[in-house]
Amino acid sequence: MSAFLPLSLPTITSYQPKHSSSSLTKLSPVQDHSFFTPIRNNAFKNTTFIFKSLIRASSTSISSITVEKDVTNGTVFVIRAKDKTNCLNVITRVLKGFKVENPIVQEKENCFVIKFVVTDLCGNKIEDEESLIKIENLLKEAVNEGVVLRKPGFVGGKIGKDRMFELMDGFLKNDPISLQKDILHHVEYTVARSRFSFDDFEAYQALSHSVRDRLIERWHDTQQHFKKKDPKRLYFLSLEFLMGRSLSNSVINLGIRDQCAEALSQLGFEYEVLAEQEGDAALGNGGLARLSACQMDSLATLDYPAWGYGLRYQYGLFRQIILDGFQLEQPDYWLNFGNPWEIERVHVSYPVKFYGNVKEDVVNGKKCKVWIPGETVEAVAYDNPIPGYGTRNTINLRLWAAKPSDGYDIESYNTGDYINAIVNRQKAEIISNVLYPDDRSYQGKELRLKQQYFFVSASLQDIIRRFKDVHGNFDDFPDKVALQLNDTHPSISIAELMRVLLDEEHLGWKKSWNIVKQVFSFTTHTVLPEALEKVPVDLFQNVLPRHLEIIYDINYAFMEELKKKIGQDYARLARMSIVEEGATKNIRVANLSIVCSHTVDGVSRAHYELLKTRVFKDFYELWPEKFQYKTNGVTQRRWIVVSNPSLCALISKWLGTDSWIRDIDLLARLREYASNSDLQKEWMMVKKINKMRLAEYIETMSGVKVSLDAMFDVQIKRIHEYKRQLLNILGVIHRYDCIKNMDKNERKKVVPRVCIIGGKAPPGYEIAKKIIKLCHAVAETINNDDDVGDLLKLVFIPDYNVSVAELVIPGSDLSQHISTAGHEASGTGSMKFLMNGCLLLATADGSTNEIIEEIGAENMFIFGAKINEVLTLREQDSTVEAPLHFVRVVRMVREGYFGFKDYFKSLCDTLENGKDFYLLGSDFASYLEAQAAADIAYVDKKKWNEMSILCTAGSARFSSDRTIEDYAEKTWGIKPCKCPF
Repeated sequence: MSAFLPLSLPTITSYQPKHSSSSLTKLSPVQDHSFFTPIRNNAFKNTTFIFKSLIRASSTSISSITVEKDVTNGTVFVIRAKDKTNCLNVITRVLKGFKVENPIVQEKENCFVIKFVVTDLCGNKIEDEESLIKIENLLKEAVNEGVVLRKPGFVGGKIGKDRMFELMDGFLKNDPISLQKDILHHVEYTVARSRFSFDDFEAYQALSHSVRDRLIERWHDTQQHFKKKDPKRLYFLSLEFLMGRSLSNSVINLGIRDQCAEALSQLGFEYEVLAEQEGDAALGNGGLARLSACQMDSLATLDYPAWGYGLRYQYGLFRQIILDGFQLEQPDYWLNFGNPWEIERVHVSYPVKFYGNVKEDVVNGKKCKVWIPGETVEAVAYDNPIPGYGTRNTINLRLWAAKPSDGYDIESYNTGDYINAIVNRQKAEIISNVLYPDDRSYQGKELRLKQQYFFVSASLQDIIRRFKDVHGNFDDFPDKVALQLNDTHPSISIAELMRVLLDEEHLGWKKSWNIVKQVFSFTTHTVLPEALEKVPVDLFQNVLPRHLEIIYDINYAFMEELKKKIGQDYARLARMSIVEEGATKNIRVANLSIVCSHTVDGVSRAHYELLKTRVFKDFYELWPEKFQYKTNGVTQRRWIVVSNPSLCALISKWLGTDSWIRDIDLLARLREYASNSDLQKEWMMVKKINKMRLAEYIETMSGVKVSLDAMFDVQIKRIHEYKRQLLNILGVIHRYDCIKNMDKNERKKVVPRVCIIGGKAPPGYEIAKKIIKLCHAVAETINNDDDVGDLLKLVFIPDYNVSVAELVIPGSDLSQHISTAGHEASGTGSMKFLMNGCLLLATADGSTNEIIEEIGAENMFIFGAKINEVLTLREQDSTVEAPLHFVRVVRMVREGYFGFKDYFKSLCDTLENGKDFYLLGSDFASYLEAQAAADIAYVDKKKWNEMSILCTAGSARFSSDRTIEDYAEKTWGIKPCKCPF
């Protein structure tokens, strides 16, 4: 029995904005940047209809929209739809310029009938036929088509358009006076401070907005050019982006760094001081996130048509606080003071659905599935312009923030459920609150799955909307869209695209599957099969019921195809199945990615071999043509030009050009001058300046004063057993023990060392936290021992991030990359040090093997077991005695030489009695030999400087520019689309 449910929705009167020149651009607006023109009852003919809707066809299917004209108080519209909540949302958003009153909802025959009264802003009934038809068509198109953005257009026709071009007929100027005017304008009108009284932070904000204005100009032109040329576009999907500070990178890429510095100087400010006011955007965790940022920089610089998509984390990765040597975690409130580099797109939002159930429906005489969600959340876009270097191209990183569905909130407020509305708002926003929620509990796993789906659902809706703005046939989709999965986190996008093509576009399984297989490529960063991501089936069923059905269908088709090729090899079939059977059924996300992608990439040659022989052996034997590798790279713009300007100037001087900043292969010419004494002197001076900066930072941060004559020996990366910071610390203990047992004459021969360690331990990783505490305990002993003095210092740098790396890497002499062989997929950290002329002490793991090929093993310090030796050594671990030096240093820790005897017991237990999984004992003697070789080389300054220069000269191969060119040609099939100046 149906019943009408009255909703006490208040009268909604839309604000009608006035047009101003500040909202207009010199180029015709592109798809994401138009202005809203309200609909007026008496001006339909001269009004451009601009609207947004948040509803996709699957959730709201219109069977009819009718008008009741015999009502005295207004015109009643009647909508029949699947989803009352979303329909209310559409009604309140679409009918701008009108009053919407007295909505009534009736549930009837598996759909909702929604009635509402519409009048003009004066309360008059709408009666003319043309107006009624326009409103009816507008509602129908909005709800059925799910258009998220309005169509671009100008009010007033050609005359209005010409006037707009006259008002903004040129680009912002970059001379110091123009920059000063813009900075003061933003001080007064954006920051709302007096231009006669503002501090460093307010000056930073004003400068940032001035620079952002110039980015937006280029962004508009780039997007307009892309729209005109309609090239195949890359969409880079990644849950992590560690962009670092935007100001320094932007002014370098725009080529206005010196002009900004001069403009600020004349205003009484220092550019370097203002740049320090910017905090790091906490949008990532480690190497994967920084890799994504480097690749975005290279995509822009090389003029590729690309978009990045990710999540706008409210808190991101935690801030690391060290208290008495113990790591404590605090939220990183990086958005507390705003983010001048992002542009909130309140008009770009999409509904993302969760839970509910799946029903069958009939569309055009064919059966189809309809997902009836139990919860809807809004994804709101925040755009971050990414400028290229030496080009006008500026691409976009679009990040999604979760907001509650307005329709649901309206219903809650109108029924008096104010508290529930607030709770639902908090539940919605938590999706994009924190990077990588702890997934040890069911709730944590659920939140992570919702986070991943939220991100890919919004991104795909945006991508498909952009495609459909220009193309009417999905046959063109693979020729215009390339979707890159950066690891397994975005892999649910495969099932989501299938769902959209099947349930919303009604293309049929065969056609949808053919499209999906052509658009996805997958890069994996995993080296161990047991580390591959899995999602429990019951969790999938609860959160994404329709997607689970699709994954089962994909798996069934794959298994049937596989049986034809390999027969009844049930063990192999079970290993390759997307669905893992067992006590707990799981979805193997990596298997889904491989089955549905046209290319599977590793991130170094060593990693590629591991994928072939260990991680995805079965799949490689089935589809060897799918597997490739693109060795990771880092951008020289960030890691030399921005972080080491002195070295940048020196390289340009000796090469006679700064073209290497864009054409990195030119760096190889430095080899011709590696032994030149003049270059070596200048090289040493640059290094000394950078060491002075780092030494000042260390003293400020820790109170430890270090000698500039000492070798700065650095290991900065996430704290993890396989990265073996513990091996480093044990090596420091051995060095300390040796010094303590030397007489005064022997100590004179010791090469001074400042050992620097930095990195964060995951909050629930106890062993990693104990490694941090051990580092501090050892440092406390060594740094206060007068017998040692400047011969040895140990420093832990807290809260390691991109900005800290920009200070530490240029000031390093030796960098340690000492993971157990076979555990590092690539290792981009070593590339950053390499570019800065830092010598590497490393195991033959990840991309280190390719670095050896490029600069020669004689210019590095290689030690430890090879990848093919690790398994044998692990089997022998319980029968082979560890070196005496190793036993001694472990015993010093175990017996409390550095205090905290009981606390470190479990840490020592991981190293003895056959439990040394990461082979610290096996590699210890080799490690000490490599350290001794580094000491000998450091004494010979001429030789050391030559090796340092050769490191920088050999780093060209490890630029992300080369990586991106490889991807563009061999995987994505995209070409440069350079925006003309």
